[in-house]
Amino acid sequence: MNERRIHQFFEISVLLKGAHALIECIGGIILALVSTESILQLANRITQPELLNDPNDFIATHLLAWAQDFSVGTKNFYAYYLLSHGLVKVLLVIGLLRGKMWAYPASLVALALFIAYQLYRFTDTHGIGLIILTVFDAVVMLLIWHEYRIVRQHIPAKR
Repeated sequence: MNERRIHQFFEISVLLKGAHALIECIGGIILALVSTESILQLANRITQPELLNDPNDFIATHLLAWAQDFSVGTKNFYAYYLLSHGLVKVLLVIGLLRGKMWAYPASLVALALFIAYQLYRFTDTHGIGLIILTVFDAVVMLLIWHEYRIVRQHIPAKR
């Protein structure tokens, strides 16, 4: 595969991470502003028609149970997590797209930490989404590393 194509994959993957980061920020803000009671009411509204048809519906029963167990502390944790995680990624994406040298190693470290946390969470939740996100993050790391090596070769040595 030629360097131009790899660079295009790099840019696309970074833009996707940026879009995901913005969604996380928006989700964190919304979660911070919405009450746990509103979340429970929404879950009731969504699941009630399905549970009337099938009281044992797997998705509806689990969604409703999740909403009933969703505490203020849990809500605040997820709001903070989404917002902070999203903001870190937004800053890194901006740095990468602008070609800032600090952004390459910082992104590699941040993604490695995110991957470690995602794998830790996977041991608890067994959510396939975490594995998909981890694989995507690993591919993005490889593209960032490749781009970083190329960018470093084109920087004149300081005298």
